[in-house]
Amino acid sequence: MAIHVKTPDDGAVTRFGERFRGELLRPGDAGYDEARSIWNGMIDRRPAVIARCAGVADVIEAVNFARENGALVSVMGGGHNVAGNAVCDDGVVIDLSRMRSVRVDPSRRTARVEPGVTLAELDHETQAFGLATPVGFNSTTGIAGLTLGGGFGWLSRKYGMTVDNLASADVVTADGELVRASEEENRDLLWGIRGGGGNFGVVTSFEFRLHDVGPEILSGVIVHPHDEAADVLRFVREFNAEAPDDLVVWFVLRKAPPLPFLPEDAHGTDVLVLAAFYAGDPAEGEAAMVPLREFGEPIADAIGPHRYTEWQQAFDPLLEPGARNYWKSHNFADLTDEAIDTAVEHAARLPSPQTELAFARLGGAVTRVPADATAYPHRDAEYVMNVHTRWEDPAHDDECVAWAREFYDAMAPHALVGTYVNFISEGKGEESLAYGDNYERLAELKREYDPTNLFRMNQNVEPAD
Repeated sequence: MAIHVKTPDDGAVTRFGERFRGELLRPGDAGYDEARSIWNGMIDRRPAVIARCAGVADVIEAVNFARENGALVSVMGGGHNVAGNAVCDDGVVIDLSRMRSVRVDPSRRTARVEPGVTLAELDHETQAFGLATPVGFNSTTGIAGLTLGGGFGWLSRKYGMTVDNLASADVVTADGELVRASEEENRDLLWGIRGGGGNFGVVTSFEFRLHDVGPEILSGVIVHPHDEAADVLRFVREFNAEAPDDLVVWFVLRKAPPLPFLPEDAHGTDVLVLAAFYAGDPAEGEAAMVPLREFGEPIADAIGPHRYTEWQQAFDPLLEPGARNYWKSHNFADLTDEAIDTAVEHAARLPSPQTELAFARLGGAVTRVPADATAYPHRDAEYVMNVHTRWEDPAHDDECVAWAREFYDAMAPHALVGTYVNFISEGKGEESLAYGDNYERLAELKREYDPTNLFRMNQNVEPAD
């Protein structure tokens, strides 16, 4: 679909500003450069207008302004989409980062959440009542982007994906209408935003179901030397296959950061980090983790009681903003010996000290949902891999990107067909892998809610013909 894009003229922007309650930023304005800077340091774009919305009325005005002026639109939440789709060149950024309300109803066990909220802010409010919903594993992530792509974390084996816990949402569509998506109203739209990305409108409010969690849980890391990684991972594979839904073990191959519980001579060496979490009674978790903690000769074992909110923030220091990031992702039904050996081999020659090969364990409640029940289709994935390539110097861009693609290609023979949409760095070309067999239905839904493809700064679904 060929779309003619225009940059809004000064007069149109001035008239827009008269109707706008929030803040409009343009090139040259104080705060403009800060507002256009995002988490991934590789992204450097200069929008014509950044519309920092104060509420739903501003979102409606911004959508109407962009549509009526033929402008390119991007939508910015509160977090850090690696692809950089939050900002666009010469267009309109609908910035939701100031819409940060969280309203918990402990009697109904629900939370109503605005799109600028981060996971740390959501957890802070829900944990006041001993409640939580499955979200990601880095607390500075934005709830909006996480949810629209599917969302998974430490609670997913027990309670499902983030989208499985999304009860309803308020959405401003491409025609500037505010609609409610729920099981009772616009059910097709609810299906689409449960994993279909920002293709159908701007979500101004999410309603999540909550579950009893914490506030104290059992969690921590066990660190093994790299030369034992293959044997440990074969054990972890078998251990995970028998684990209850309460128990999650993820793993990361990387260079050891200078963590206080690691001996200094291990800092900077190649290691395997097992990250374990138990969602139920910590005493039961202690018993369940005994075989994991007794296997091999780890460098360190830091399993212990933590507040849930502390564990949710434990890995934040490894993901500070400003570094350059390039990600690739595969899904796996299982980890074969060949897949393990390939990962261990490549982890011995990481292109930068910050790069890591991360494998999240899913299964459990995630795989008990039919693939067509939500737009997120990858219900057969027992593991999700993120090739998290991260570095500082732009001179290393080509080297790091090439290494990530090489490893991704090497793992492809062992993987399922498909990828996790929130781990895609590429601007275009991986939509069929992200949306799988649900793509055709998504395209039909796109034709209904956004026939001109106004919302296309995303892993885009084009409207069906």
